[in-house]
Amino acid sequence: MKTTMPADRIADIETLAVNTIRSLSIDAIEKANSGHPGAPMGMAPAAYVLWTRFMKHNPKNHKWVDRDRFVLSAGHASMMLYSLLHLTGYPLSIEDLKAFRQWGSLTPGHPEYRHTPGVETTTGPLGQGIATAVGMAMAERQMASVFNRGGHDIVDHYTYVMCGDGDLMEGISSEAASLAGHLGLSRLICIYDDNEISIEGSTDISFTENVARRFEAQNWHVLEVPDGNDLGAISNAIENAKAETEKPSIIIVRTHIAYGSPNKQGLADAHGAPLGKEEVRLTKMFYGCPPDELFCVPEVVREHFKLLADKGAEAENQWIQKFNAYKKAYPELAEAFLARIERKLPDGWDSKVPVFKKEDGPMATRKASGLVLNALAEMLPEMLGGSADLAPSNNTIIKNAPDFQKESYGGRNIRFGVREHAMGAIVNGLGVHGGLIPFCGTFLVFSDYMRPAVRLAALMGVPAIYVFTHDSLAVGEDGPTHQPVEHTAVLRAIPNLLVLRPADATETAEAWKIAITSKNQPTALLFSRQNLPVIDREALAPVEGVKNGAYVLSDCKGKPDIILIATGAEVHITLEAQKRLVEKGIAARLVSMPCWELFEQMPDDYKKSVLPADVPIRLSVEAGITMGWERYVGINGGTVGVDRFGSSAPGNTVMKEYGFTVENIVETALKILA
Repeated sequence: MKTTMPADRIADIETLAVNTIRSLSIDAIEKANSGHPGAPMGMAPAAYVLWTRFMKHNPKNHKWVDRDRFVLSAGHASMMLYSLLHLTGYPLSIEDLKAFRQWGSLTPGHPEYRHTPGVETTTGPLGQGIATAVGMAMAERQMASVFNRGGHDIVDHYTYVMCGDGDLMEGISSEAASLAGHLGLSRLICIYDDNEISIEGSTDISFTENVARRFEAQNWHVLEVPDGNDLGAISNAIENAKAETEKPSIIIVRTHIAYGSPNKQGLADAHGAPLGKEEVRLTKMFYGCPPDELFCVPEVVREHFKLLADKGAEAENQWIQKFNAYKKAYPELAEAFLARIERKLPDGWDSKVPVFKKEDGPMATRKASGLVLNALAEMLPEMLGGSADLAPSNNTIIKNAPDFQKESYGGRNIRFGVREHAMGAIVNGLGVHGGLIPFCGTFLVFSDYMRPAVRLAALMGVPAIYVFTHDSLAVGEDGPTHQPVEHTAVLRAIPNLLVLRPADATETAEAWKIAITSKNQPTALLFSRQNLPVIDREALAPVEGVKNGAYVLSDCKGKPDIILIATGAEVHITLEAQKRLVEKGIAARLVSMPCWELFEQMPDDYKKSVLPADVPIRLSVEAGITMGWERYVGINGGTVGVDRFGSSAPGNTVMKEYGFTVENIVETALKILA
């Protein structure tokens, strides 16, 4: 497709600035011989207008608490974001742009949180960014409702997200948009890059819905810009979106993928491959950029962006003055605000956590979790969360606290609805925003729906808390569709995720403390539906061993003949099996191992003290697939697990039929000892 640009447009500083963003993007992609040039070329005008005319941010302090948040949900357009970060004065150099997609660079293929200054969240898996942005917008409203007082609006910012066709095709975007519309998150503004192209070609082949009507039906304010190069129209649309106070807004901007490329504009080929050296030259000529000069930033453009960046520093200075006045008027609130932002826990934060005893009688760990959660929430007002329409079953309600709703943004109980996909990402958004300790809950079997978000939380090091109840075949009558067997192993397979499966109420309390104090790791808490005896800590090992991931719960005299390793609900039956083995003259040690990840972080000396190398006969007991347990039981050991799907019957019947009995554990132990 042939294109031409009038000379007077080239002379315009804003057009030159936009084209500098484009040319930097295509140069970096060409140099890397890898990347996605089409989206940055089409989206650059909208991004420029947003970043220079509207966004409140300070490149000199990318952690300023009241900055506007920007989420590039279409994470494949990362070079556009890196170009903006560089031009607006963030600590990202031209050399960093030249190292795009290279080992150790600050400019990876998709934006990564905590890796590149100014990147607010990791994106790339399409749709995740939109849902995460919803969480950020919710966090802003919650913090504003709690802390803003009497004209002192110390929390006063917007969340902007840029997305593409692929984002809107993903189901998670519909879940997130539905909830955002219900909640009336008017400080959430989405700019949709409507270029009608996806990897396989025109969106006509798969995506012909009326996006405007879809979002209107979800209670969004819809605006349309027919020309993605019209800076004035884009600016007016964002102004109108900011003026809307009852609904989130989506601005549908009609763009052209690879805009300015004489031979690739509007073609799917431009989505995910470099343009090619000659096409880059022709395109840069169209942009009014030196065709043979790589990574060119005209001095007039650099000065233009510097002036804009200086406004950000002044905006933060004004906020600091506002906050100083707030501190004088509301010193206690100011102190609480800063503590939240710095994630400082108050003295005695866990002082009300119940101390469970054997005399309390059997208790499901999901019930114990609810008691602990509420004790923590009483001391930690920054805790908020909810469930995917399962709060009564998950025990994730904060008692005596209102719901987070359009009329009560200060509420702490989030009604996510049956939206597990979005729920996980929204919790991530609440977490990366700062100032909150977010959690969410569902059945363990439905962690499948949340896995992409859980993986991103682990990748980002966001200390989100995921409560997964109904953690085994003991779910019972609902049958194999609701009985998790592989799910614990799947979660353990995610790097940097703490997976804790506590054995009883006492271990549950410790698991929650670990989750609350985690700084750079999300936590998955796996709880039972069925009642479990409370372990007698006066007779057995203290519960503090949970923090080590695994500990000797009940030992034998002398060197063990066999080590039994159990987790969760199976610990109590394994404890009984240990006693029977001892009665048979077999020295058996029982290790409770609620968390593999914490155990692996322990020093070798500790790990060897729990699992001595000279005791090769070991048996694991866990109501899940046996994959992975070979790490601890070795080639001489055995497993009591379940490597097939469950069955519909009362939970105790299913557990018995699948071998989770004292008798089967003893029999299996004797076989591997023989």
